[in-house]
Amino acid sequence: MFRTRARLSDGREIVYYDEEPGREPVPDPRGLAPVEPVCETRRDPLTGDRVTITAHRNTRTFLPPADQCPLCPGGPASEIPDPSYDVVAFENRFPSFDVRTPPVPPEIDGVERSRGAGRCEVVCFTDDHSASMARLPVSRVRTIVDAWADRTAEIAAVPGVRQVYVFENRGVEIGVTLHHPHGQIYGYPFVTPRTERMLAAAAARPGLFEEVLKAERAGSRVVLAGEHWTAYVPAAARWPVEVHLMPHRHVPDFTALDAGERDELAVLYRDLLRRCDALYGTPLPYVAGWHQAPAGDDLLRLHLELFSIRRAPDKIKYLAGSESGMAAWINDVSPEDAAARLRDAG
Repeated sequence: MFRTRARLSDGREIVYYDEEPGREPVPDPRGLAPVEPVCETRRDPLTGDRVTITAHRNTRTFLPPADQCPLCPGGPASEIPDPSYDVVAFENRFPSFDVRTPPVPPEIDGVERSRGAGRCEVVCFTDDHSASMARLPVSRVRTIVDAWADRTAEIAAVPGVRQVYVFENRGVEIGVTLHHPHGQIYGYPFVTPRTERMLAAAAARPGLFEEVLKAERAGSRVVLAGEHWTAYVPAAARWPVEVHLMPHRHVPDFTALDAGERDELAVLYRDLLRRCDALYGTPLPYVAGWHQAPAGDDLLRLHLELFSIRRAPDKIKYLAGSESGMAAWINDVSPEDAAARLRDAG
């Protein structure tokens, strides 16, 4: 993998990850004004959760026609000036968190607030608008894994960032606003509520992730497994399609994976995504998010959580009042049946 850095016309960083050397970045001809994000977080006094307020994001790009896709290379509306690329990451033009956001008063009406300093990036997996992660060559998926590791290291070093989250949203049913194959990376200025709960569970029960993996590998919900990784439907799955992919070795994030683990991940992850697409005979809408340990914490083990809201070929699971209002989940699909169907889909 060969990394090349450049700047877009408004000062945002763009980083190319190529499989061959020789990249000479094309200057961005758009003459954009500098980004002026206004990001802040407010702490809910009843739950302790942080809510991020980003009014500037309400004007972000929404389902443009294919010939105006900002992730296709070299077009008049493109965020990537070069005529082609393998994998590329760049700072989001409409970030949820940004170190350039101005200071805010420490409270509003008695509620704690803070500056939403952090970093948000877009990662494009290919310059082919009609492709998908599942249909890329294994070699390209491997390049993406290396890019994730490199971006994780760099974003974790940004002042104020506490946690790095790598994820892909796919499908209009999920709320995707750009169809080009891509994912995102968030550098949060706080530890997210989900991670806080996992860390508390791991602190109270040493060896928790090893125990969970051992139990799942011995059970009936394994979808696929290799020397370094196992994919399984968790026993307490919340979603009609939910798969976790976990390394056999306890590592906190992408940066800690060795070459063999990265090689196998590229193969198994693509296999898993192909099984998901074969499940209902149509591309599956999903969220694929990688849980990584916060900076300086080794309790949490790196793992993927992939889930879909599709519960049948022609049915979507909408969050009911129990789930949206109380976070009390009800799953209409047996995790054992879901695992068996994903195995058969292979």
